[in-house]
This record gives sequence, C-alpha cells and structure tokens, in this order.
Amino acid sequence: MQESKKSRVLIAPDSFKGTMSATEVCRIIRKAFLQVKPALDVCCLPMADGGEGTVDAFLSALGGERKTARVHGPLFAMCDAAFGILEDGTAVIEMAAASGLPLAGKDKNPLYTSTYGTGELIRAALDAGCRKILIGAGGSATTDGGIGCLTALGARFTDQNGAEVPPMGCGLGRIAHIHPDGLDARLQKTDITVLCDVKSPLYGAEGAAFVFAPQKGANAEQVQTLDHFLRSFAETVLRYTGSDIRSLPGAGAAGGLAGGLHALLGAHLAGGVETLLREIHFDALALRCALVVTGEGRIDEQSMQGKVPWGVAKHAPHTPVIAITGSVQGDRMTLACRLGLMRIYEANYRGRPPHEIKQYCREDLEHIAARAAKDFFPDA
Repeated sequence: MQESKKSRVLIAPDSFKGTMSATEVCRIIRKAFLQVKPALDVCCLPMADGGEGTVDAFLSALGGERKTARVHGPLFAMCDAAFGILEDGTAVIEMAAASGLPLAGKDKNPLYTSTYGTGELIRAALDAGCRKILIGAGGSATTDGGIGCLTALGARFTDQNGAEVPPMGCGLGRIAHIHPDGLDARLQKTDITVLCDVKSPLYGAEGAAFVFAPQKGANAEQVQTLDHFLRSFAETVLRYTGSDIRSLPGAGAAGGLAGGLHALLGAHLAGGVETLLREIHFDALALRCALVVTGEGRIDEQSMQGKVPWGVAKHAPHTPVIAITGSVQGDRMTLACRLGLMRIYEANYRGRPPHEIKQYCREDLEHIAARAAKDFFPDA
C-alpha cells in the first residue's frame, strides 16, 4: 500500500435523521479520527439517498450555487425553498423543500396536500437555464401522483364534466381526462431524473398509500381511498399517454410523484445514492483510501434498499468500509455482512432512552468514532 494511501480516510455518511445533518456527522467523525491520529488525511463527503441533504451532498461534492425560490408549500402557504445549481448547470431539487412533511405541520393530510410547489421549483430551474434536473423524492407530505407538480408546469387534469380537479390527493380520483399540451415547452429538451431510495409501486399493498400515507396523516379509510385513486390515475395515464406505470418499480416514491413525472415528462427513476456516487466517481476516490467510514441514523433490514451505507460499500469493493450508526436493529454481524461492511459501530452504545439521545448524540458519536479510529489504526 502506498504511504499516502495508508493514512487517507474518506468519511461519507448520511444524516442521522432528526438529530444531525450529514455535514455535522462528517465533522464530528473527522475530529475524532484526527484526535486519535493527527497525521491522517481525512476527507469528508456528506451523502444523501434522495431525501434530506441531497442538495447539500451534491453541492459539497461537485461545487455550485444555492438558489432560493418563492413557492407554494404542500398546503399552498407560500414558503422559500432552496435548490442547487451545480457547476455544470445541473439543477438539484429536494421536493421536500417545497412539499415536505414539516411544512404541513399538524394539518398534514395527503388527501389535501400538493406537489404544486415542487413544480414551481422545477420551473425556477428552467428559468435559470438548467436542462438537466435531479429531483430528490424523500420526505414528502403528499400522495397526489405528481398532479400538483404537473399542474404547476402547465398540464391540466379534468373530470367528466371538463372541470379542473384540485391538484392534490383528493383530485386524483376525479381525473377523467389528461391535457399535457400546455406543459412548459422547455421540458421537452430537459433531462429529468427522480432520485428515490424506494422501489415501491404506485399502488397495492406495497404502494405509495399503504406504506407511506399513514405517516403523512392518513387514517385507515383514507389510505384505502388514496390507493383506489392512485390505481384509477394509473389507468387514466395509460389510456392517455401509453405509459404504463401500474407496476413500475419506484413509481410510488414521493406519493406517486415519481410515477407521474415518468409518465408525462419522461423522467428517469434512479437510486439517489447510486446517482450521487456515480456522479462524483466515488469508486476511484475510495480506491485511494485506507478506510471508508459511512453511516446513517439507524441500520436495519431496510438499509439494503438503496440506503447510503449499502451504496457506499458497493462502490468501495477494494477498500475496507465501516459504518457508524445511531442505532442498530437486528444482528450487527449479519447486517454488516449483508451490507458489505467490515464492522458496524453503534453510537448509542450506552442504550440511552429516546429522550436522552438528542442531548448526548454528538458526544456519543465522537466517542464511538474515536474507538473506531483506534481499532483501525492501533499504532496511533
């Protein structure tokens, strides 16, 4: 191993949801490793899987500029939503910035929330001259099949009487006709990719309504209603566009936004972390390091489904990869093996109760990161 490689560490975690951003996690782990071995060359690359932190991750890795647009939130109150424009002119949007769960607050209800503001963000990117747009699909408050977003971009959805339907979840079930002719003409020359870490279909037991609508405020009856609406929407889409999103993997991401944009805008659906890692040539970066450190708030069976630790390990096949996580659900050794990790370290090693985790999470993360550094660099 080259001498420089022996001392190079790459830190590439996701955020610890609800406690620390990916950037903060990077900073704490870096500090701990340098305290153990000051001679280390430690590089930080905050990661994201298409959810929270996606814009920051791309800007941090590839450079660019943060922009802000005034848009409608999920309940149509105005809000300021940030997006990024990379140095090559690619726009990076987090749909949650305009249509996310925190913006809905206590009034969350996916029958009455809309992705309209996400469409306004796309339009802002078009106005800025962007013709390649990446849309992070995580954290939505919506289950509207993307009709809010598409309405903001010029599409029209009408009922049997020709009246326009509300651009929200409750409007899905009333759609009888789709009018895409009014879509912004610039979209025809724009490459759009929806970044999603889930492969959920649009409807059914594993679909957008049954799996995700409850956390967006839907009760059992509303879940059934939304699932029926999404099924009806898929049939109408097929009839009008010829695009079959009924069983398309990932179409259910962001409450069906992914499916709607795929059908009417030709958007590609891709794994968020896979896209980020490919864009930044992560494989080559990892090859020049002695160790890669990744992580997320919790590692469990779902971590195999397009989450950051899985993606990082996959793209660093010739470099040892360890993960530092807030908590582990399942057998640690089994999960490490399945994820391709050398070892998993748990920051909540003291087993703190939930009400203490936020208070001590930074202290605990630094402590466990230092332990990981000592394990890997025992001569320090």
